[in-house]
Amino acid sequence: MAQNPERTIKEMTSLDLNQQPLCIEYPTLDVDFELKTGLIRLLPTFRGLAGEDPHKHLKEFHVVCSGMRPQGVTEEQVKLRAFPFSLGEKAKDWLYSLPSGSIVSWNELKKQFLENYFPASRTITIRKEISGIRQFFGENFYEYWGRFKHLVESCPHHQIADHLLIQYFYEGLTEANRSLVDAASGGALYENPYRSTQIDQNHGIQRPTIWE
Repeated sequence: MAQNPERTIKEMTSLDLNQQPLCIEYPTLDVDFELKTGLIRLLPTFRGLAGEDPHKHLKEFHVVCSGMRPQGVTEEQVKLRAFPFSLGEKAKDWLYSLPSGSIVSWNELKKQFLENYFPASRTITIRKEISGIRQFFGENFYEYWGRFKHLVESCPHHQIADHLLIQYFYEGLTEANRSLVDAASGGALYENPYRSTQIDQNHGIQRPTIWE
């Protein structure tokens, strides 16, 4: 078999004018479909910057895409095509860096996105913050509750049982606010049998059929 002649340095350093395919392998559709400009403008933007919440981005992205249901096109197919338009700056660079054709489903794309922007180390950090939360000096009950709630919601897969969440929240209260919670729950919180206790913002515990 004849061998190709050795390439010259000029040939090896010449520009590749072929368009590299995206990492997403789009499924073939039975109908004509294109993303409307109006939909693209409604999409949230995730830039991959420090402090951005990837879970919140996915929620907002879902809200926009779920409102668009073209006939013959599934929501997953809409999301696969729309997601690149919801990324900017570093996040778009990340998407372009993935191997061509490596993404074939929305779940796989979402998994890759979360693994990159919400790694296991971040989950561990948030779990520690939840278990060690403390009410700040000068922080009222409502502000503390809001901070705790935001922390928990920022990591949907924290896998901390509800009764432990309540324990961490309660132990982090100042002594004065802990007394208010005890009074609102009809006595010391730890003396009440727990089933599905929920903390609310009114200095206390909601207890619809949870106490015996």
